[in-house]
Amino acid sequence: MVSSVTGNRVFIGLGSNLGEPLQQLTSATKALAELPESADLKVSSFYRSAPLGPQGQPDYINAVAQLTTRLDAEVLLTQLQTIEQLHGRKRDGVRWGARTLDLDLLLYANGVINSERLTVPHPGLAERAFVLVPLSDIAELGLTIPGLGTLRQLLANIDEKTVVRVAI
Repeated sequence: MVSSVTGNRVFIGLGSNLGEPLQQLTSATKALAELPESADLKVSSFYRSAPLGPQGQPDYINAVAQLTTRLDAEVLLTQLQTIEQLHGRKRDGVRWGARTLDLDLLLYANGVINSERLTVPHPGLAERAFVLVPLSDIAELGLTIPGLGTLRQLLANIDEKTVVRVAI
């Protein structure tokens, strides 16, 4: 990753609940730092939360990363999926199932994207404490989430106690 780049500010959600989640997220942040045409990586604290999906799976460790990139959204998504695969991600069709690494493009500049491969802002972002709380670590509370309101407004509507900061 270059030291400074003019481009689009993006936010990426990170999650893991298989293998060694803390190591997976740490490794993934290093991979994000090496993305081409990207710079200025910031990463939130890590948080533990209960899984949304099937019962019986381990808790998740989540974080949010911010970076500036010249990559367009679809190319960035491909890069994120490559990082997931390098971390053993298997797409088995189980929605919200356990995974070694999940990287979600949450926000891309101030844009709204609805393509076959990508929806931005990420669906469900407004209701997920495990996204909003780490996002508030690295983004200003006045950040506008297109079509949803400000980060401050969204935080007021969730239970922040459902996530616990992880000491690393």
